[in-house]
Amino acid sequence: MSSSVTRLLSSVLLLAAALAATAAEAPVSPNRANLLVLRDASGKERPVRSRQEWERRRRHILANMEKVMGPLPGAEKRVPLDVRVEQEEQEPTYVRRKLTYASAPGERVPAYLLIPKGLRGKAPAVLCLHQTVQIGKGEPVGLGGAATLHYARELAERGYVVLAPDYPRFGDHATDVYARGWDSGSMKAVWDNMRGIDLLQSLPEVDDDRIGCIGHSLGGHNTLFTSAFDTRIRALVSNCGFTAFARYYGGNLTGWTGVSYMPRIRTTYPTPDKMPFDFHEVVGAVAPRAFLAIAPVRDSNFDVTGVREVMAAAAPVYRLLGREERLSALYPDAGHDWPAEMREAAYRWLDRWLRR
Repeated sequence: MSSSVTRLLSSVLLLAAALAATAAEAPVSPNRANLLVLRDASGKERPVRSRQEWERRRRHILANMEKVMGPLPGAEKRVPLDVRVEQEEQEPTYVRRKLTYASAPGERVPAYLLIPKGLRGKAPAVLCLHQTVQIGKGEPVGLGGAATLHYARELAERGYVVLAPDYPRFGDHATDVYARGWDSGSMKAVWDNMRGIDLLQSLPEVDDDRIGCIGHSLGGHNTLFTSAFDTRIRALVSNCGFTAFARYYGGNLTGWTGVSYMPRIRTTYPTPDKMPFDFHEVVGAVAPRAFLAIAPVRDSNFDVTGVREVMAAAAPVYRLLGREERLSALYPDAGHDWPAEMREAAYRWLDRWLRR
């Protein structure tokens, strides 16, 4: 394993430890639209004026996400990957491998790995996360589902190494999340994805410093949640993936409370004002990395007004960090889908930040 991979893995494990120490005292900001305010446990506020102060604010955001999702695991769950290839198929421009990898003790994640043919040197890699669809990973790799959502296949054809894992309860991922001690499907998915990045970084074909993440709908907010916790993701794209909680079906958060998501919202944080975090903060937490939001104006799931509010709130964080060009949004005249023109825009975004 390269020194850069070892360094990044260490930073991930240190984050888990730091959040464990922060979680109990992390204050909840009453104004999610103003990210550049640091609030202490007594409620006293002061402006965030430096990278160091923003990093403290960011830790508060992640700790408040953990209040809803459960804690980010540390070294106790990082077992050897034990990759097992079940099937390999040759496509004209890439090889598709169906495999599983160990995520945590006694838990395995089904996934597809797509490796382009004819690579010269190490290539960038992308974690491709699927929407709410029963075939799970099979849709983005082009084995069924909507033709407009075959983005894993298209990225492999473009020269990216791609890993497309199943989200818990979809595809072949039959793990009973709660029987295994997880507090939410959301945190289980984040951890599975982080282990997927471990897998990508272990491959000789992959440049471990050029890893991206992309997803639609469920995959869109799964991309954001994972990227907030794992800074190894350098560039990300969320399509139809989020809106401010107050704009989600008029503030009715029932859709976020199912077993695949965050049941604590139903029992403890049932309304937007009670939630300890919002998407303004999640997007801020991925700064200064390159983030493209694609939010169709006719998306019936995620109100575009809330997306605009989130992106406007996150922009000052990117300005503070001197990386305004790394935050972008597109608002196509479309519904809850991913038209070809917008997929091409997403791929160009990844090319811009992950290609040499």
